[in-house]
Amino acid sequence: MSVFPPWPDQPPLRCVFVRDLLLEANIGVFAHEQGVTQRICVNVAFGVADMPGLDVGEDELDRTVSYEDVVLLVRDLVRQGHVQLVETLAERIAAGMLADARIRVARIRVEKLDIFADARAVGVEIERRSPHPVP
Repeated sequence: MSVFPPWPDQPPLRCVFVRDLLLEANIGVFAHEQGVTQRICVNVAFGVADMPGLDVGEDELDRTVSYEDVVLLVRDLVRQGHVQLVETLAERIAAGMLADARIRVARIRVEKLDIFADARAVGVEIERRSPHPVP
């Protein structure tokens, strides 16, 4: 089962992910959300083109996109200051990730964790595809 839906005329993708990145963020539109941080959870999954015909290939990081780079991007975006909507933060993460032409598709979930006592989280999940031509 593929994490990403079929995408005609594209190379096979390797799914790289970061799961349950917990951060404190200045986020929210309501008065009680201004000037305070809230716990958020960020999940990202992104498709990097496989190199067909290489089997396993070289055991080198430059064959893929480092999930550390994605974690650093997310942390940096969260530190940049107050964001009103989880949707805005998710879009900024997607744009930052897709600036790397090796990333063909990105799925981002941003959750606020402490909003309702009877719900583990509320948030948004988006999927964005690369505007770059296939390398």
